[in-house]
Formats: sequence, structure tokens, C-alpha cells
Amino acid sequence: MKNRITVILLVLIATSCVSPKVYKELESKYATLKQENRSLKDENSELLKTKNKAANDLAELQAEYDEALKRRDQLESDYTVTKSKYDTLKASYEALDANSSSAIAANTQKNRELLAQLETKEEALATENARLEQLKKELESRSQRVADLESIIASKEAEMIALKDAISSALTDFEGKGLTIEQRNGKVYVSMENKLLFESGSWAVGTQGRKAVKQLGTVLGDNPEIAVLIEGHTDDAPYSPRGNISNNWDLSTKRATAIVTILQENGNIKADNLTAAGRGEFAPIAPNTTAEGKAKNRRIEVILTPKLDKITNLLNN
Repeated sequence: MKNRITVILLVLIATSCVSPKVYKELESKYATLKQENRSLKDENSELLKTKNKAANDLAELQAEYDEALKRRDQLESDYTVTKSKYDTLKASYEALDANSSSAIAANTQKNRELLAQLETKEEALATENARLEQLKKELESRSQRVADLESIIASKEAEMIALKDAISSALTDFEGKGLTIEQRNGKVYVSMENKLLFESGSWAVGTQGRKAVKQLGTVLGDNPEIAVLIEGHTDDAPYSPRGNISNNWDLSTKRATAIVTILQENGNIKADNLTAAGRGEFAPIAPNTTAEGKAKNRRIEVILTPKLDKITNLLNN
């Protein structure tokens, strides 16, 4: 995203036919796109960090819970031993009751001491049981939170797989014509070479290209919560300024905007989900040393990203 938007600004700097007002507007758009790119990266990174932290916290809490169980068991054992001693001394007291007042007095004192110890251990055991119960509740809460995060992530992944399959099905007629579809990093990437969309040096979409874009738009219209970034790319051949085009940056931006314009014809696609960006020759996917490589680099990339509102809400709560 950063390279794409930098392209826009450098295009404007390089050209002399853009007015200060337009320059300011594009500079503002650059800042907005840059911020959105950072937000998406930060959201994705924060999500992974949060999941790892939640898992670590869960492990620590489990260890603390296990340690509390050991302490509770030890207190129960001490309680049992103390009670057994008390019962033994009580029996001795009853046997000696008729024979020795001094022995009775000694046993009575021991009984009182043992009773005091027994009460102390009972209180400690009750306190530890309460603490154990609190830890158990916290452990269950943390476990549920981790499960919820994993469930949402799995759901988003499944949604993107289904979206990729739907797009592949809708655009099957264009396979082998410069169109590729792949999923990586939780996003779906639709790449269309310029030979499918534009004539050389033009940003007007041809008949076949328009058909492909509109079929893609039909799928996007059924998925209104997907963010859509359209990037225009060129090879590294210098573009001789002519007409309304000043350089490769300008051409790539106009081509991306042309795709957005076609997608907007579908009323089910939210306009605020669409972003157009020109990256010129600065994001190649193949060497520009061969005709085949140059053809691959002259392309439109449609990058589809799921909304992360549910994950954000879960993390905030």
C-alpha cells in the first residue's frame, strides 16, 4: 500500500499539468490510503499478538490453577492428620478422666491447641477453595475468549475461501487469458493482465475486460462487507507524456479508477468499500527483462480483505 500511494504522490510531483488543488486532494487521498494500509497491517498484527498473548495467559492460568489444586490437597491432608490426632487424644482423655486430674488437664490443653489448629486449617482450606473457584472461573473465561478468537478467525478464513471459489466460478471463462486468483495472508488477490482489459497506453476497458469486471462485481455485490482495493500496475517502459497521461503512475492510477467506475455500476457494492491506487512500475511480479515478464507486470490487482469489526469488538470487551 505504501509503495502504491507513494506512486500517486511522485506522479503528481513529476507532472506539471496538475493543479495545486488536485495535488492537495491526491496528497490527502495518499495520507488516507497510507493510514488505512497501516490500520490493516496493525489490525492483523494486533490480532496475532492478542491470540498468542491469550494463549500464553491461558497456559499461565492453567499452571496457577494446578498449583492451587496441589495446595488444596495438601491442606486437606493436613486437616485429616490433625483431626486424627484430635480424635486419638479425645479418646485418651475419656480413658484417663477417672484416673488423673493432672492428665485430664494436660489432655484438655492439648485438645484446645489441636482444636485451634484444626479451626485454622479449616479457615485456610476454605480460603484456598474460594481462591481455587475464582481461578477456575477466570480460566474458563480466558479459555472461552481464546475459543471465540479462534472461531472468528476460522470463520473469516472460511469466508475468504468461499469468496475465492465464488470468484473462480464467476470468472472461469477468462482462465488462460491473463487472469489469476489466489488466497494468501487472509486475503483474496484477483490479478488481471492488461491484455484482458486495456489497449496499450489506454485506460479505456475493452468489451472482454468489462465483462470480466462486471462478473467480478456480481460476486462482490453478494459480499458487501469485503474491502476492495484496486491497484494499477505497469512495466518499467517509460511512458511518453501525451494527452491526459503524463507517466506510468498516472496511467496506472487512471486504469485502477476505470475498474472502480465499472464496479460502481453495481448498486450492491458499497462505494466506501472501494479504493483505487496506482503503483506504476514499482511493484513488479516478474522481471522486466523479457516480453513475458513485462506482460505479467502490466496488470490490475483487486485485493479483497475481510472486515475485522467482530474481532476488534471482542478485543475491546
